[in-house]
Amino acid sequence: MKKYLSLLAILMLGVVVIFTVTACGANQQDDSSGATEKTDGINGQSDKKQEEPVKLRIYAQYADEDTKAPYDYAVEALKKEMPNVELELDVQAQDDGQKLKTYAATGNLPDIFQSGLDIINTFKKSDNILVLDEYAKKTGFIDKMHPSAMNTLYADDGHIYAFPYAGNELILLFYNKEIFEQNDVKVPTTYDELLTAVKDFRSKGVTPLSIFAKEKWPCVGLYDIFATRLEPEGIKKLDQGKAKASEEAYKQGAERIIELVKAGLLPKGATNLNYDQAAALFHQGKAAMFINGQWEIEASTKALGDKVDWMYYPAHDAASVEKTKYAFSGSGGPGGYAVSPHTKDKELAVEVAAFMSLKYAECKYTRRSNPILATRVDLPIEQPYPAMMEKLSVDIPKITSTTAFAWGLSNPKFKAALEDATQRLLTGSYSADDFVKDLDDVIERINK
Repeated sequence: MKKYLSLLAILMLGVVVIFTVTACGANQQDDSSGATEKTDGINGQSDKKQEEPVKLRIYAQYADEDTKAPYDYAVEALKKEMPNVELELDVQAQDDGQKLKTYAATGNLPDIFQSGLDIINTFKKSDNILVLDEYAKKTGFIDKMHPSAMNTLYADDGHIYAFPYAGNELILLFYNKEIFEQNDVKVPTTYDELLTAVKDFRSKGVTPLSIFAKEKWPCVGLYDIFATRLEPEGIKKLDQGKAKASEEAYKQGAERIIELVKAGLLPKGATNLNYDQAAALFHQGKAAMFINGQWEIEASTKALGDKVDWMYYPAHDAASVEKTKYAFSGSGGPGGYAVSPHTKDKELAVEVAAFMSLKYAECKYTRRSNPILATRVDLPIEQPYPAMMEKLSVDIPKITSTTAFAWGLSNPKFKAALEDATQRLLTGSYSADDFVKDLDDVIERINK
């Protein structure tokens, strides 16, 4: 009997051990499953994964207050939202995308990079940019877009390649009111008045116009200003193959730039000046005018106060002043923060790119008083609009037409040819006939 009781005790002990081991195993499995399934954030990242330190390389603009402040603001917000993510900034070169294209060609693309239409069109052919269609919906980014700015989200093929922050932007011709007054020069409303102003300033030792023509897009913008005085669609119509450079509006645009350059429009070595150098001439009162996008408003206001304003582009002639007053150069197009398809964690990189774009826009609106955005911001502005932005905000509903920035042109071959040709116009050693021939040859080859 004792023997059987001992055997029974042993068997019962075995059952207890088996039950305990099984229960522990089940508990461990439940805990593991819970850690895997518990998600946080838009992308469904696990808490455990979110806590792992991650470093992402980002290629972004960081050249002036309009690019530094929003980037820093977005980074600080990211530290609070995703403290495990560290961004390694690779400052975007002022080289019209050449450095980024070299990165792509050598397999060294950053995880996140700022892109315009030119980069999008080039990189999608080589599979160097991630298609964001599903991510734009998953992150809720698409729901935050302004309906009027959807052209900044979708490329021509109907796909999304970048998270935009900028809306439809414009090229402005800034001027120093004090310099005009002190030199008794009339603010020009026509081309003839502009030519007279250039000659007057030059005779008095004042640089008429500063431009950072080392970058090619301002050269395109200056040319587009004159082309749009006769053809409101400007460079956009050339890009679309609907016009030729030999047509009056485009040939005359080249002729007028050449005439102005020969009259002394630009500072010496204009095609070697970067933004910092060109802006310094204007901000320090050494140049009467300056060409840039409307994002320049804050920097110029900070430097010159109420001495600075922007003028309407000088019209073709006195009869067309009012007719073409609201035909602006510039516009919007697909662009913003894009993601490399080769990044190790696509979900995380996309989430960070979308977040950075939203915060970038948030800063531009709340702290920099810039209403020209792609996405909605539901926060109050921290300071009133500068006078020039207030003036622009009143005129925006009156705009009759826009064209494009160089980075918003759809054909990379035409874009490259136009950039080169307009930059050469500023050297004073390039004829209007050569300009027309070079562009029309490219347009003809493209449209064959």
